[in-house]
Amino acid sequence: MKNKSILVVLTLLAVFLPQFMEAQCAMCRAVLESEADTSAAEGINNGIVYLMAVPYILVAGLFYFIYRKMRT
Repeated sequence: MKNKSILVVLTLLAVFLPQFMEAQCAMCRAVLESEADTSAAEGINNGIVYLMAVPYILVAGLFYFIYRKMRT
């Protein structure tokens, strides 16, 4: 039970605090850290996080649709 609650808390933190997530690949990170403009790095990092989230949202929607169809 304790492990499950820790997992839920960590998942919620990751979802609601994406600015603390590091989602850049090594190459992108090296190039962006060498530049003085940090807004570009933040923009790329946010873009990667959003691109990563879209498939999960689509799959969740699909499972919800299947659940609704199976229930009726």
